[in-house]
Amino acid sequence: MFDLVVIGAGAAGASAAEFAARLDLSVAVVERDRIGGDRLWTGTVPSKALLATARTAHIMRTADRVGLEPVEPTIDLARVWRRVRAVQAQIAATEDTAQRFHDIGVEVVDGHARVSGPEEVTVATEAGERVLATRFVLVCTGSRPRRPPIDGLADATVFSTDEFFDIESPPSSMAIIGGGPSGVEMAQALARLGVATTLFQRAATLLPREDPVLVARLADVLERDGVHVHCASDVRSLRTEGNDTVVEAVVGQGGERIRLAVGGVLLATGRTPNVEGLGLEDLGIEVGRDGVAVDDTGRTAVRTVYAVGDVAGGEAGRLLANVAEQQGVVAVRNMFFPGRSAADPMVPSCVFSDPELARVGLTVEQAEAEYGADAESWRFDLTDNDRAHAEGATEGGFMVVTGKGRIVGAHVLAPSAGEVIHELALAVHRQLRVEDLTDLVHVYPTIASGIGQLANEAMYEKAHRLRWLMRRGEAGGVSDRVRRGGRRRGATGN
Repeated sequence: MFDLVVIGAGAAGASAAEFAARLDLSVAVVERDRIGGDRLWTGTVPSKALLATARTAHIMRTADRVGLEPVEPTIDLARVWRRVRAVQAQIAATEDTAQRFHDIGVEVVDGHARVSGPEEVTVATEAGERVLATRFVLVCTGSRPRRPPIDGLADATVFSTDEFFDIESPPSSMAIIGGGPSGVEMAQALARLGVATTLFQRAATLLPREDPVLVARLADVLERDGVHVHCASDVRSLRTEGNDTVVEAVVGQGGERIRLAVGGVLLATGRTPNVEGLGLEDLGIEVGRDGVAVDDTGRTAVRTVYAVGDVAGGEAGRLLANVAEQQGVVAVRNMFFPGRSAADPMVPSCVFSDPELARVGLTVEQAEAEYGADAESWRFDLTDNDRAHAEGATEGGFMVVTGKGRIVGAHVLAPSAGEVIHELALAVHRQLRVEDLTDLVHVYPTIASGIGQLANEAMYEKAHRLRWLMRRGEAGGVSDRVRRGGRRRGATGN
């Protein structure tokens, strides 16, 4: 009998299996496709490899920002796609392999798994059925692209995000349906690589979960990069005409009708949990449109069966690899250790556009709904950051959200925002005050020093409000003048 059988070897399953193996537990992983899951084969890794190439092309094209002669890059899209697949292959050969699982003591079983009992998993393999007896089951079967009900979708040249990196190269013009993180990232990358790109978003704005002020600035960047953005749009139909796919959509409050001929369409319209064929309903486990029903520990209605990651709806609807990995480890902890642990809801996330848009915790709107008049926000613009000027990258800024004086959210639009956000994530986790951030001396000049600059501004503003408490004196006393505005290094560096 195994201590744990994990169904699915993606981000959640791999982290859970490794953690359990390091506890000297007997572990098996069942995988019906490729080890690595969406993270490696269809999502994070290939998209970030593509973004790196697109960013390099953009740097070449805009080299005059840093005093160099700009040059238009020669782009071979088939070569770019081969490079993306080479990155995947390198990771697959060194990290996400059956041998690596074997080396840490995890048995890998190839096949389709069904939870056939509270302590039993039946696997359909090429050699026939194999029954795995186990103390616990962890379901990590991930998700697949959601296909919206658009007339003609089945007959047009349409790619899902799961298929996009398996093609030889993209067509010379693309329509992207969906303005979430994947849609925004792919739209900018394709436009920078010379693909005529149009982005259709049903909501009134791109990235509706993010700070609207920073999103508006990012939308301006996309437009300058050549992306044609249509928000509040309803794609009604897709038609094949010769070698083209014709997109018909209604856009905006006025209901303007658009007819656009493109070489292909990329769907970035969300994902659907992979719950089919798992046998969960037969055990009395609730399964719905958002995935498997679990509590905050990852446990289903059956004590021995857990589900985490995309198949359980992620964390508050966020289907993120880092969330899945954390949930996998938390589930194992709850299975085998006393007490009760829940995944941290304040997990940072990032849209890997250029500049990147990262966040953790609450938006201003969410903070106001929860804290009312005790919610405040503090903003800092990159035009006041010396490193941003040196890099020729002043588009962006920081925002910190507080509730009852404690930091409850933060948002960053900046180069490498995904790296910068971790300091602010720790501040949210530790429930720090904005002024606490002034205690940290940041390296100067860095983009991250903007956090210290924002904190200084907040501290000066609060001091200005409380200036009536200041001791007054003659020479050597404290002045009642409070310095405000402008660029200050203060506690941010040399």
